[in-house]
Amino acid sequence: MAKSFSSSREIYQELAKGNISTVEALHALRKLQLNPMTPAAGDSRDNQVKSDDALEELTKLIGLEKVKNLVKEIQAYVKVQELRRQAGLKTEPLVLHMIFKGNPGTGKTTVARILGNLFKELGVLSKGHLVEVERADLVGEYIGHTAQRTREQIKKALGGILFIDEAYSLARGGEKDFGKEAIDTLVKAMEDNKNELILILAGYQHEMDRFIRSNPGLSSRFPIVLEFPDYNLDELMQIAQLMVEEREYVFSPSAKECLYYLLKSLSTNYDENSGNARLVRNIIERSIRRQAVRLMAGKAKLDTEALKVLTEADIKAAMEDTG
Repeated sequence: MAKSFSSSREIYQELAKGNISTVEALHALRKLQLNPMTPAAGDSRDNQVKSDDALEELTKLIGLEKVKNLVKEIQAYVKVQELRRQAGLKTEPLVLHMIFKGNPGTGKTTVARILGNLFKELGVLSKGHLVEVERADLVGEYIGHTAQRTREQIKKALGGILFIDEAYSLARGGEKDFGKEAIDTLVKAMEDNKNELILILAGYQHEMDRFIRSNPGLSSRFPIVLEFPDYNLDELMQIAQLMVEEREYVFSPSAKECLYYLLKSLSTNYDENSGNARLVRNIIERSIRRQAVRLMAGKAKLDTEALKVLTEADIKAAMEDTG
């Protein structure tokens, strides 16, 4: 009599132990899908719900359409490879090391965090946490120190994602710079921990391009390249609107118009910070603080509406705070 199973995890465990054949496992999986039961902790259907939550969080981000599409491709690829493995077909190795190229504040760290959650629920990573480092966290002061510091960060990231911001700085000092030692240690770790670590190198687009060209062996190790463009004016306004709504504030009509023309002016006088969400967040947070000062200085009774509204004066005062 065929054994009954309560979850797909139980089926995979029995298959791994050799207690059932591949054919029996496929039959059991098919039966389980036809007769759904309450999923056990960690069951694939439970993971499906959680991975969908991660994708929903990604979808809510403003802009980044190419990034979102590629993430969906990665998710589909991971699932199909697992299905092929279950069916006894050949599978491609899951090499998911990535390069993120873009200016600060364009969503790179946020997307990396979401990917960690997604890959954990898909079973690609055991923990899915994000460890964010930069050159100073990896490069030491003497021979051997760099390898030690780099290995410490790698150890912290095992089971998750090691995110290296301004990664190109590791190659700035020439042949004798200790940054090269960090790169060599990272490359070795990618091979030694290929099932327990995803490495993401991030930084400005042109600098990252030069960095990869300077070390031809790196490009083949990072098959996924995501470009994070600056947000346009409409996207920046959407981000601002979302930020105030999340904090239960509202713009007055004149405040919204003031912010629009302010951001337009900044984008006209372009610099690396003019098209990013971090700038918008700083303006909103300063405006909220300036609103609080304005309200405390007034004598009128503070009703709910007054506590919520950000005015043109608040926006202008916030920009004065920036110097």
